Amino acid sequence: MRAKLAEYVLGDMTLVYEIDSHGSKVGLIIIPSHLRHSVCEQKRYRVDSLVQLKLVGDDYPDGFSQGVTMRNSGSTMQLEYDHQYFEEDGNTKTIVTVLQNRRGHKIEHRVVWTEGEPAAAVQTVFRNRGPETAVLEMLSSFSLGGITPFAEDEAPNSLLVHQLRSKWSCEGRLQTTAVEDLLLEPSWSRWGAYSHRFGQVGTMPVRGYFPFVAVEDTRHHVSWGVQLAYAGSWQMEVYRRDDALCLSGGLADREFGHWLKEVRPGEELAAPMAIVSVCEGGIEQISQRLTAYHEKWLADKPQVEEDLPIIFNEWCTSWGQPTSASVFLACRRLKDTGIKYFVIDSGWFAEEGKQWYASMGDWRVSAKQFPLGMEEAVATIREFGMIPGIWFEFENCGSQSDIFSNTDMLLKRDGRPLTVGTRRFLDLRKPEVIGYLTEKVIDFLKKYGFGYLKIDYNDTVGIGCDGAESLGEGLRQQVLASQEFIRKIQREIPDLVIENCASGGHRLEPSMLAITSMSSFSDAHECLEIPIIAANLHRAILPRQSQIWAVLRKTDSARRLYYSIVNTFLGRMCLSGDIHDLNDQQWRIVTEGMEFYQKISPIIKKGFSYRFGPAVSSYRYPEGWQVVFRVAADRDQALAVVHSFAGDNQEPIRIPVPENLELDVEAVYAENQAAPDIKGGEIHFPLGGGFQAMAVLFRIRGGR
Repeated sequence: MRAKLAEYVLGDMTLVYEIDSHGSKVGLIIIPSHLRHSVCEQKRYRVDSLVQLKLVGDDYPDGFSQGVTMRNSGSTMQLEYDHQYFEEDGNTKTIVTVLQNRRGHKIEHRVVWTEGEPAAAVQTVFRNRGPETAVLEMLSSFSLGGITPFAEDEAPNSLLVHQLRSKWSCEGRLQTTAVEDLLLEPSWSRWGAYSHRFGQVGTMPVRGYFPFVAVEDTRHHVSWGVQLAYAGSWQMEVYRRDDALCLSGGLADREFGHWLKEVRPGEELAAPMAIVSVCEGGIEQISQRLTAYHEKWLADKPQVEEDLPIIFNEWCTSWGQPTSASVFLACRRLKDTGIKYFVIDSGWFAEEGKQWYASMGDWRVSAKQFPLGMEEAVATIREFGMIPGIWFEFENCGSQSDIFSNTDMLLKRDGRPLTVGTRRFLDLRKPEVIGYLTEKVIDFLKKYGFGYLKIDYNDTVGIGCDGAESLGEGLRQQVLASQEFIRKIQREIPDLVIENCASGGHRLEPSMLAITSMSSFSDAHECLEIPIIAANLHRAILPRQSQIWAVLRKTDSARRLYYSIVNTFLGRMCLSGDIHDLNDQQWRIVTEGMEFYQKISPIIKKGFSYRFGPAVSSYRYPEGWQVVFRVAADRDQALAVVHSFAGDNQEPIRIPVPENLELDVEAVYAENQAAPDIKGGEIHFPLGGGFQAMAVLFRIRGGR
């Protein structure tokens, strides 16, 4: 038996708090507000606690759970409802539910929502008010129950689980699985418990999976979605024991992430924040509601970012061997093109006799490559009207650097420096390391007047490091210390534009997006799959924060150049390659592409994306076609980004007109410049043949 404890309307979302018949266990269900009347009150399920935790010494969960899940342990079962309160501060509403146990532990579950936002922030705080140290081995950030409340039974053959898979140069691949295929049907007796637990271990938070999950009720067209804002080891769980599905997630627990945490009397621990939403619709609707929440973090970023300027990064030009001469040649070519940022990438620190990819960490300007110092290169960039940028991988060091042998400054595991290939990791928990990096990074940026910083990160700490009560806790402390140093950089140089990069896209999660202006979308620098990956990421990050490569080669045909440039219209344009070797015809294609990008940047900045086209199986050898149609937030314009891949693509590509909009073609960027036809509720794009691309800017009739 269960009863309603409280109900709150947060815009188009309604939060229903339930309490069990004993008046102790509290659960949380979220539903679209206009479907409140459709909830099946007779649905049979246990109230699933809105906080999941496990303390050392308490009972582990039953139902054959060990090694599968730590949810609903004895620690969770001992929680009792204490009180709930509601706060309102201007446009922001906060709901706090306080739970307790008999050992003096207070657990706060907080939901924070601001008027107009399509998602809410959820966080759990564990406070030890008892006389003894508490040792946590699991603590959730969020836990939702009652899915789906619109079906009286267990909703067979109608629930889908959406996940975003990821590996290096193949980020954001959508994986959709029926709950039955995940073995998430309840047993005949409702006894055994099962969880689809997934996540990642280490400091590359989107390696394997993005910290994202969505559940879709296909019968009632409702989706629930969550993003976790954390750059370390994390986990999410889709759990079932009865007629209702449950979602939870947070720090990777002891079983999954080697994590234990001692919380002494008077201390507290806050789990990472989760972004939670619900809506009518499918994966596109729920995922972009979550990413829309990210808009709030951009308000304090440098003003120069407002127009989404174009970036030039010389990485694919020099491949780690930038020189003052190469900087000058590139700047001369880029003069008066509208490019705002010129980034000197890795290798600027290479010393005689050392390999650049194994010598990061000492951060001394190469006298061979920059004989007149970095001052000359920076002055050149400024003289040609661009903002100078520089690459650092300051959390790591290479095997040929001096600091590689300074073991007092490095992370350790089992008492030995944590070494991964040619890299070790600086221990940013230590004041002396922060002092060292302040001198090497912040003072360097100030000295030379850099306005753009690319932060790279090319390996992972793995299960964790020494220096705390568990390897996983050592890792958590390192992650927080690294992010605090990034905040320190921004505080000391407020106008600095910061790019988040980790072997391309290994850190594309909300807590890193919140403290940087934009992110590298992938390391798929010159690959045919660039538009597929870039489109994937519309479900995970804001396009305005997704920096996409267009690597230009002197051997490129016109068709290839259009393909590369159109890729960047799915996010932020970043050029590289043989720009000083392109002939006049090639350069005209590039400059017209830059002009087109500047026209469409308001749509990239804020809008809603639809993807059309058959599912692409092989990314390395893609077949079929893809259209990303993006409607501007103010609904006066729209953009279609169209790609054909291998296969029989001789017929025009056709898509239905999204939202039945009335469209007029305003501009076309394509090899043949032919405009699409709009007839019979469809758009016909004249793109026949493999590996072609075009972009079309539409005016929406009747738009604002």
